[in-house]
Amino acid sequence: MIIKILGTGCAKCKKLEQNAIKAAEGMDVEVQKVTDLNQIMDYGVMMTPALVIDEKVVSAGKVLSSKKIKGLFQK
Repeated sequence: MIIKILGTGCAKCKKLEQNAIKAAEGMDVEVQKVTDLNQIMDYGVMMTPALVIDEKVVSAGKVLSSKKIKGLFQK
């Protein structure tokens, strides 16, 4: 599974990244950070931070808790 954090590096983006890394502990998950605005817009995201799981945008404009992110892995 590949998780991408879309954001330019703001505090909320960093918090979402930390929560995603925490949620992925012990799992076969790769966490990537995307900061390029053109790449972010390619996903159709207008508000950051955004969370992408296996190339599907599952959240935009909010910081999800690690528990909530872990729940998204199950879907």
